[in-house]
Parts: sequence; structure tokens; C-alpha cells
Amino acid sequence: MFSLDSDSRSLHIAGGRGGDGGPAHLRGGTGGIGQGPIVNITTSQLIAHNRQATVATEQASQLRNLRASQTASHCPPPSKIFCGRQEILNKMHHFFSDTGIQHTYVLHGLGGAGKTQIALKFIKESSSRTIATIDTGLKNIAVLKDFGDSPQDGLLWLTSKVEEWLLLFDNADDPSINLNDFIPQCNHGNIIITSRNPGLRVYAGSNSSLVSDMEEEDAVALFLKSALQEATSHTEQIAAEIVKSLHYLPLAIVQAGAFISKSQDLDGYLPLYIKHQARLLSEKPAQSHDQYAWTVYTTWQISFDQLTLPAAMFLQHCSFLHYNGISEEIFRYASEYQFYSDGPSEEELEEPLEFLSHFLGPDGEWDSLQFLDATNEVQSYSLISFDPEKKVFSIHPLVHSWSQGTVRNPEGYMSTMGSILGMALSERPQWDMQLASLLLCPHIELAVKMDVEIALVFRAEYARIFWEGGRYKQATRLQEEVLEKQRQLLGENHPKTLQTMGNLANSYSDLGEHQKAKKLEVIVLEKQRQLLGENHPDTLGTMGNLATSYSDLGEHQKAKELRVIVLEKQRQLLGENHPDTLITMGNLANSYSYLGEHQKAKELRIIVLEKWKQILGENHPDTLRTMGNLAISYSDLGEHQKAKDLRIFVLEKQKRLLGENHPDTLTTMGNLATSSSDLGEHQKAKELRILVLEKQRQLLGENHPRTLQTMGNLAISYSNLGEHQKAKELKVIVLEKQKHVLGEDHPDTLSTMGNLASSYSDLGEYKKAKELRILVLEKRKQVLGEDHPDTLSTMGNLASSYLDLGEYQKAKELNVLVLEKERQLLGENHPNTLQTMGNLAISYSKLGEHQKAKELKVIVLEKRKHVLGEDHPDTLSTMGNLASSYSDLGEYKKPKELRILVLEKRKQVLGEDHPDTLSTMGNLASSYLDLGEYQKAKELNVLVLEKERQLLGENHPNTLQTMGNLAISYSKLGEHQKAKELKVIVLEKQKQVLGEDRPDTLSTMGNLANSYSDLGEYKKAKELRILVLEKRKQVLGEDHPDTLSTMGNLASSYLDLGEYQKAKELNVLVLEKERQLLGENHPNTLQTMGNLAISYSKLGEHQKAKELKVIVLEKQKQVLGEDHPDTLSTMGNLANSYLDLGEHKKAKKLRILVLEKRKQVLGENHPDTLKTEKLLDSTSPRPGKPSRTRVKARGKRHRKLKRNLRILVVSDERIKLEEKAELLRSKEKNEGYGVRYHAAEENVERLVELKIEGGTVELNVNQTNLKGNYKLVEGTEFGMVQLGCISQNITIQAGLEEGYSSYKWREHAVTELRNCVGRKAELHAIANGDYSNEEKKLASRTHHAPNGSVDLRSELRVKQFHASVQAKAWQHCKSTRESEIDLASLG
Repeated sequence: MFSLDSDSRSLHIAGGRGGDGGPAHLRGGTGGIGQGPIVNITTSQLIAHNRQATVATEQASQLRNLRASQTASHCPPPSKIFCGRQEILNKMHHFFSDTGIQHTYVLHGLGGAGKTQIALKFIKESSSRTIATIDTGLKNIAVLKDFGDSPQDGLLWLTSKVEEWLLLFDNADDPSINLNDFIPQCNHGNIIITSRNPGLRVYAGSNSSLVSDMEEEDAVALFLKSALQEATSHTEQIAAEIVKSLHYLPLAIVQAGAFISKSQDLDGYLPLYIKHQARLLSEKPAQSHDQYAWTVYTTWQISFDQLTLPAAMFLQHCSFLHYNGISEEIFRYASEYQFYSDGPSEEELEEPLEFLSHFLGPDGEWDSLQFLDATNEVQSYSLISFDPEKKVFSIHPLVHSWSQGTVRNPEGYMSTMGSILGMALSERPQWDMQLASLLLCPHIELAVKMDVEIALVFRAEYARIFWEGGRYKQATRLQEEVLEKQRQLLGENHPKTLQTMGNLANSYSDLGEHQKAKKLEVIVLEKQRQLLGENHPDTLGTMGNLATSYSDLGEHQKAKELRVIVLEKQRQLLGENHPDTLITMGNLANSYSYLGEHQKAKELRIIVLEKWKQILGENHPDTLRTMGNLAISYSDLGEHQKAKDLRIFVLEKQKRLLGENHPDTLTTMGNLATSSSDLGEHQKAKELRILVLEKQRQLLGENHPRTLQTMGNLAISYSNLGEHQKAKELKVIVLEKQKHVLGEDHPDTLSTMGNLASSYSDLGEYKKAKELRILVLEKRKQVLGEDHPDTLSTMGNLASSYLDLGEYQKAKELNVLVLEKERQLLGENHPNTLQTMGNLAISYSKLGEHQKAKELKVIVLEKRKHVLGEDHPDTLSTMGNLASSYSDLGEYKKPKELRILVLEKRKQVLGEDHPDTLSTMGNLASSYLDLGEYQKAKELNVLVLEKERQLLGENHPNTLQTMGNLAISYSKLGEHQKAKELKVIVLEKQKQVLGEDRPDTLSTMGNLANSYSDLGEYKKAKELRILVLEKRKQVLGEDHPDTLSTMGNLASSYLDLGEYQKAKELNVLVLEKERQLLGENHPNTLQTMGNLAISYSKLGEHQKAKELKVIVLEKQKQVLGEDHPDTLSTMGNLANSYLDLGEHKKAKKLRILVLEKRKQVLGENHPDTLKTEKLLDSTSPRPGKPSRTRVKARGKRHRKLKRNLRILVVSDERIKLEEKAELLRSKEKNEGYGVRYHAAEENVERLVELKIEGGTVELNVNQTNLKGNYKLVEGTEFGMVQLGCISQNITIQAGLEEGYSSYKWREHAVTELRNCVGRKAELHAIANGDYSNEEKKLASRTHHAPNGSVDLRSELRVKQFHASVQAKAWQHCKSTRESEIDLASLG
């Protein structure tokens, strides 16, 4: 806002009001100054002042001085009910804030839009000081200021005497007056101009605002104020409907509000308005909120009366077109209309020709300048507006309806415009898709709605435009009408009638009603054969169309055979190189492609391309289109780079020859995006599809089928980039639009429904996906038939949903059904058939039938090699799937070799960085894990992760999956902390990207629980597994395999925490469910049986454990084979049971067998092999070792201790002793006693002595009999003892192993020592082995605190030793080579 000094003046220039009965424009009547509405300075006042300038006398001058002084007043305030327009006001305040130069601002727009009110509101807001306002003309300014007696003197006063002023030229509408004559020529002052004439923007440049319709919120507020209605939710809702029907025009809103303020019937206004629109908008309210004297219709009538005849006729005729998208081309093409024998005569088109003659030059040709003169004149009163970007005119909807009411013969005008449209369509270039889709369709819809009487040939043109615009329903209805009339007028067999029947068949086909199309084409073909003969070009054309219908119905073999016949006839009749012959060859290539004969299709397309080049040249649109089809063949054959290169070549030519926005250019851009996607360049594909979509929206409109198809493709790009939520949202939009445009049952609509189901699946919403696929399947069966390829494809997708939901048997049965049908309909080697075979193999895998899966995948691989070639992407995918089957069967070396081969081929075919190549690298890393090559797996996962971060981004699902795989590698390498940290990162990202309850997120949570377990944080693992279980129950259901798997993992947590009974009960429950759902022999069922056996062992039920393991072993031998890793693991577990039962020989024999098999299957150095070898070394009993348990115990109390003391095997290298709480709770000084317990662990008999004396616990492990037989290897714990005192929560662990020096404390030397008030503890770990004296001496040292005890009360009360303390202890012994540790100092 500008600043005004004390001498500033705000000048409001007003015109006079017309006298009684006189027109209110051009020259004012005799009304008094300022009595009428605020009119513009360029009208009567200025003209009158100019003409009276030379007639001045002293007496007249005195009179004028008197009048001028009497009329001095403040500028009128804005309306009391002014609302909104804040954006324009803010722009004006910002513009006028800069002082020192002259500012001019123009408010332009339709009469009644509120320009004056905005100006007055601005003046009010800017007048922060008292400002004298003179409501008079320029001449009166001079008189009042005693500065002369003419307008020029008034201008001179503004120029020279005042530094800052604000001059308002209000309603400066007359285009014949040069406003510049009345603008002060100086460098100061401020000017606001309001006008209907957009041409006055010349005075302001970009400093102007188009005042158009109000925002809805502001319009509702204005309406309620003017209607004197309180703002409630009810009144606001009704008001919103009313202002919408008034198209948010302020003057119309105020008039409607004034009417309601009088009638007080808010609810009844809208029906009244619909019925009496013209009357209501012409009626002036008795009371008004401002000085505006005209009604909505009056203000436009005043402007209309100024128009010349051509301009007025143009506006009136345009009111019988749609109010948007009025293009000069409509009239220009109509003026070029050529008369045909089957069309209307010149006499019948007399009125359209008469109207068009106003815009023709002397030579009878179209004269754009004359047309521009007329449109500029109408624009100068804002009765029509022009969009310079789109090159089209538009009329405000209220002006549009008002203008229709100004004509006396509306039926004649409708007929004239209906014919002009038909004439334009007949001469329109075929490539002008924008004119058809965006511009002409709305006009034709209005003409059809008005039931305009036009020639039949024009109605046929209307139908064609509807078809080109993707309005297939409307095209069909119109063609059916035309066909009926032609049958009546021309007869059934007239060529025009048959042509319309053929066009109607095309529309049926586009609507997805392929059966209807086929029946109609069969009728046309029979008639043409009778009338024209077998070999007539029209007959052959219909045969080709019938072949297309066969293809649409999935009868590709029939289509191929018919096209072969047509091709032979055309070659004989028209020649090899005739365009029709080449088109048929291209269609035959399409049939080959549909039948999976991609090589034949490619070869035929190459021939067609060469012929088009010879006949039409390199750059002809048909040549380029054929090149695009050849690119499709390259893509089908997996030659994606070739396809991309060819599409780039075509695109460059089409841009040069056809332009950036031609439909063919956009189609090629879309196809190029597909090539980018095939090559893994998903970001490029996305960007290109966004560009195509924007152009198609402008060219074809939001709802055109091609636009919707591009939107669907963009959604696929989002999916490929892992943006599944975006993909889903876009597919929902496409689906709604297709339902509206094409119908519920259209094939394209059903395809989008299927794609939306895929998005649900990607988001883990498996039930939604299943329900939607069932719906699609039912509709496709009805629309396309049981055996259509698309129907079978949907059945296959439904089978995938069954797999996702764990309904493996259903998936298998459905895939078997689909496979049988495809074999019959498409053949053994069709790509679809082979795809289904692969899907069936996956079903077998899920059901644990890995051998069947492998055999089927081998067949698919051989066929794909034969049909597609060794290096085709689909062939390589099958090789990768076969590798998975080998892995499932435990043949780990085979999948590694196969994956290496696939990786090499993918690098060559797709490139180093293609997502499929990276996926193969990840699979190869899994093979390394299976083979125990953990370091290699880690390094490969690190490499894949780096590439995926660069190519796909940090948060892409593939990247996150690789991070999870890398974490597993860390776990295998014993780097559990690293694994945990990485899994935490993955989990957080998946929660953000995929959501809390997504299956992938839940899997990561389960993996993180595994890491907690590996780190001994068993409670955390348990809590997380409980959370995962609850979520999986909600998301997947109680009985889903993943839910049951989580229950099994939770049972493992119960085992870790010593809650053996809970573990057993949970395993029993899981086992029952898996038996019902998966079967007795499924690998998951057998694994659960093994877990249950472990629970029995923990509970001391060793016989039960053994019997169950025997059953598992027999089943695994049958199902998986003698040498499968899972079978060998079960054999090892059975050996443990034999040991538990004292059957050492059986255990040893079984372990020898396991060792031999693992060497053969996994290799000498596999971790599992080495572990088995170590266990076997420790199996045989040693001579001189006690053969039974010896317990030295005195008294009843100590016998109770004996009963409650148990030695349990926690792992292969650890003994855990648990003491019941009540035995150590006594405060009295205990009498010394000792317990000697003989424990057999892995057939190594150890003597354990436990002494409790006066609250001090001493534990000795005697291993002297292990001399020369206990081999230490890296990572082996030896002499590990854990003492648990439940009530005081004491857990002390100590262990010795080989390390960087002779011995080192293991990282978990002290894991917990807490809350043991009033107790002293001392641990002696003595280990003797076949080592040097130095090592024996070091190993036998006593590890203790000062004075042999730790006073927990004084030093470590309620304090927990965590990993940091463990690390200190470990580092201490490592650096000092001593094993004596001061625990208190480390605390």
C-alpha cells in the first residue's frame, strides 16, 4: 500500500446517468452529476466536456463553480456485503506500495463480475488518512480548483499540482474512446481502470487482473449476506448448490440473494431458478447494497447493443455450441465444405452458408482477419473470452444461456450450427485428434441433446467424432440410429448401409462387445459376398475385420487362418506391394505374436517394413508405425535394447514430421517408456509416462481411453519403483473413469480391476486382491467366455492370491485347470502355457513337493530354450526358478552353478545394473550361505546393496530386502550386533514405506527377533514374536502358514527362556494346524514335529522325543531324500536323543553316518560338516570315567536338593545347572555339603561338583579324562558353565577358548550379575587339556574378585553387567594375558 501526504487527493471520476427512456451508453441523458451509477470516464461526461470546452462565459463559469463545490464528496464505499477477492486485493496493494512513479492497474472482466466493488474496496483499505474525494469530471476538477474550465485544465492540475493522487476510471467499457487522452501525462500518481474491455490492459501490461467468478467459499458467504440468512451447515449446503448454478457470478449471486431476502424461501429458490432463469436474472431488486443500477441480463444487453451485425450474429450462433472450446477451425473447415451426391444440397445449407459468408473474402475463401474483427469486438465487452494457449474461445455459462434468449428463432440457429458442425467434420483433417476429442465432442453432444435436425450424412460424421474421441457408447447409439434410417431410406443391401454396419461393429468391438461385433461382421461379409463377390476389396476388408474380432475373442488360430486367406487374395488381386496387402501382412504378424510365434512375427514385420520404405518412403507415418510394430517383436523376443533403439529412432522422426503432440508421437513415447521399464530403467519410464499423460490430457482429454491407458501404465511404473500406495491410488482413479466412460464390463475396465488387485497384493492386502480377482473372473467368463486367454490369465492370478493366502492346494488345483485349457487352446509351447506350468511348479514347491516342482521347471526350461532361445529373459527366469528347486531339495552346489550361469547371461543381455541382474546376484549370495561360504555371501550382498541404493533408492523394497539378506550374512558370520542394527534400520524403513502391518514388515520383525535371540536377549525376542503373531493373525488369518511359522518361532523363545511346557503346548497346536492345512508330510509339518521333539527333550521326556524324531526322519527320507540337509539335521537330533537315553553306540553310529553324508553333500569344510565332526570326536565314553551318577548328600534337606538339581544341555558346548529358588533362600549358615553329578554331554562324561558353604557357591568342572581328545577350534566354547539361582536372578558364565593369545575370556564371560543382596559368589573354572604346561597353568587359574568374593551389597546392588562390562573383561585378559579379573573395578 502506498503512502499519502497531507496534500494527496483521491479522485473518483463519474459519468452521468441516462435520462428517462434514453440509452445508458455512448451519451448520457440530462440526469444530474453523480446521481446515476458510477460509469466510466470515457463515456458521456468526457465527450460532453470536450464538446463544451469552447462555450465558456463568466456566468456559466460561476454556475459551474457552484455546482462543483456542491458535488464535492467522498468516494462511495464498497458494498456492505463485499466478500472475498483477497488475492486480487493483495496483488494491488503490493503493486501500489512502490511510490515515485505513475502506477496503472486494470481490472477487466464480464459485466457483473464485481470490478467496481474491488476497486472501491481497495480505495477504502488504502485511505488510512483523511482524503478529500471529488466526485465529478475532469472539467469540474479544474473549475473547483480554480485552475481553468476544461478537461485539459483538470488533467494539467493533476499533472502539476499534486504529487500523489489516485484516479479511478470506472466502467471504461466503450472501445471507441481512446482512454489515453484522459490519463495525466506525468511520472506520479496512481490510476485504477475497471473495464469489460480486456484491450485496456495495454495501459498496465502485466499489472492487471481478470475479474471472473468467485471462489465457492466467498460466493456462499456473499450469497448468505445478501439473502439475510444465518450461516449454518444447512444454509451453506443449499447456498453452495445455488451459487454453483449461478456459476459464481457476483451480480447474479447478489440478485438471487435479494430475491430470497424478500421471499425468505431459501429451499425453494433453486427449482424456481431452473424454471424461470431469464426472468429472475432480469428482475431488478427494489433494494440494493450499492449504486449499481443494472441487473445481470441488463448489463449484458447494454453491451450487446453496441455490437455490429457480424459480431452479434457470431455471439448468438456460438450460444448454440458448447460454451467452451469454440475454435476458429470449426467455421473455417465448414467454409471449405464440398458438396457430394449423397449429402445435403446448397439450398438445404442456405442459412449456414449465409452466416459463414460474413467471414469470407472477395474470392470466397476464408478470411481470418474478418473473423478476428468480429471476435475482437465481442471480446471488448467480455461477452466472450479467448485462451491464447489453446487458441479457443469460451462464453460464460450465464452469458451463453442469456444469448440464446436473444434470438427469435432458436430452432433455426440450432439447425444452422448443427449443419456447420457436420460440414466442418466432413472437411476436417483425419490427424486433428485434438479438434475431435477435446473441442468437437462437447459441441456434438449439445447438438445431439437438442435433437438438431441435420442431414443423415452429418449424423454419421457425428458418430465418427464420438468414436475418435473415445466416446464409444455415444458413437454406438448414434450409429444405430443412422443404420435404422439408412435401412429405411436406402435398404438393407446398400453399400452405405453395409459401411455403417461395419462401423457399428467396430464400435461394438471398442466397447468390448466382441461377440456382437463378430455377428454383425459375419452378416456384412455374407451380404458383400453376394453383392460384390468373394474378391471385392470391400469384402476382403470385412474379412480382415472379422479376423480382428476372432482375435479379440481369443480365437487367435481362426484369426490367423482368415488373415492368411485374405493375404493370398490381396496378393493375387492387388499385388504384393499394395497398401491393403501390406496392412494385412502386418495384421497377420500380430496373429503370430498372439500365438507366441514371435520369430515369425518379427520376420514378417521386417518384410512389411522394407516394402513400406520402397513404396511410401522412410518417413511416411505408416512406415514409422510399422517400425514401431517391429520394436514390439524385438521386445517379445527379449531384445529390449534393440526395441528401445528402434523406438527412439521412430520417435525422433515423428517429432520432426508430425509434431511433439501428434497421437502417433505420444504412442511411441509410451512404447519407449515400456522399453525403458523392460531394461530396468523404471525412473525414466515413469518420467516419460508423466510427460505423455500431460500431453494426452491436453490433446485428448482426461477421460479418453488412451489417456486412461497411460495413467494405468504410469501406475505400473510406480509399482516397479516400489511406490505401491501411489500405484493403487492411481489405479482406483483409472478404474472409476473407465467404469464411467467404457462401462463396468469393458475388457479395459476389467484389466484395470486386475491391475488394482495386483496393487492390493503388493501392499499385502491379500484378501482384497482375492475378492477383486474373483469378481474379474466372473465378469470375464460372462463377457469373453470360459476359455478366453484373458479369462485364463485371471484364473492364474487368482491362483496367486490363493498362494499369498496360504491356500496352496486351491492354487495348485486352479493352476492345473488353467494349464489343461491353455494346452488345448494355445498349445504346449505357447508362452502363456509355459507361464502357467511355472506357476504350477511354484504351487508344488509351496506344498513341499519339491521333486515335482523341479521336474516341471526342467520341462519349462527346455521348452523356453526351444521357443524363445537360451538368452531370453523368460528363459533366464525359469533357470533361476529351477535353481530355487535345487536349493529346496538341498542340492546346494547345483543352484550355485545355475545361478552363476544366469548371472553371466543377464549381465550380457540386460546389463550389469538391471534389477533382474541384481536379483540374481542376491540369489547367488543365498547359495553361498547354503554352502557355508558366509564371507562370499556377505561381500556379494554388500555389492548388490550399493548398486540398488544408487539405482532404485534407499527405500525401494528390493533395496530393503537386500539389506535384510546382508543382515542374515552378518548373523551367519557371528556378527549378531551388526545384524541386529541393520535389521532395525530395515524395519523402520519398511514401516514408513510399506506400513506397520505389511507382510514384508512383519517378516523383518521376525528376523529382528532372531537377532535378539542370537544375542541372548530372549525376552525381547519373545515380545517381538508375540507382536508379529498378533499382527499376522489380523492380516493373514489364524491358519496362514506364515502365522503358524511365527507360532513356532515363539515356541523357540519359550525354550530359550526355560518355559518348556509352554513351548511344548504351542508346538502341539502348530502341529495340529499344519497337519490339517499342509498335510502330514509337508516340510513345515515335519519341522514342527522336530521342534516338538526338542520340547520333549527339554522336559526330560527323552523316549517321546526319540520316537517322534524317528517318525520325522522316516518321513523326510521319503519326502526330501536320504541326503537332504533337513534329513541330516534330524538324524543329528536323533543322535542327541540316543545320548540322552544313554545309547552311546547308536548315537556314535548315527553321527558317523551324518558326517559322511554331509561331507558328500556340503563338502569337507562346510560349518555343518565341521560341527558334526567335532560332535563325533566327543561321543565315545572314556575309560575310568564313572558310569553312573554319584551323589554325596546328607540329610533330608540335601536329598531334596538332589531331586531339584538338573543338568541340561543348552547348546553343543554348554552345561546349564539350575537350582530351585527355595533351596538357597535360607538365611542361616548352611552346613557344608556337596553334590557330585555325573553328566553325559555329547558322549563326553564330565564330573561336576557343586558345594554350598555359608552362602558361598563353588563349582568345579573336572575334565581330566579328556586328555588328548578334546580339540579346540576357533569359535568353540570349552569348560563353559552356567549357574542359575532363580530367586536372586544370578547368572554367571565363564569360558575359555583359543583366541589372539593363548586364551581369552569370551565376550559373554559375565552376562548378568544382579539383584543378589546379601550373597557372595565365587566361581572356579578349572579346565585341563592336552596343552602345554604354560597353557595348563593359565587354564587352571581361579578367576575371582579380591579376597575371593564379590560383595554385591556394597558395590553392585541392583546393577546389571551388560555387553560393555563383558567387553572390558575380554579385553583385559587379552591384553594382560592374565585370567584374574577384578569384577568390582570393571563394574
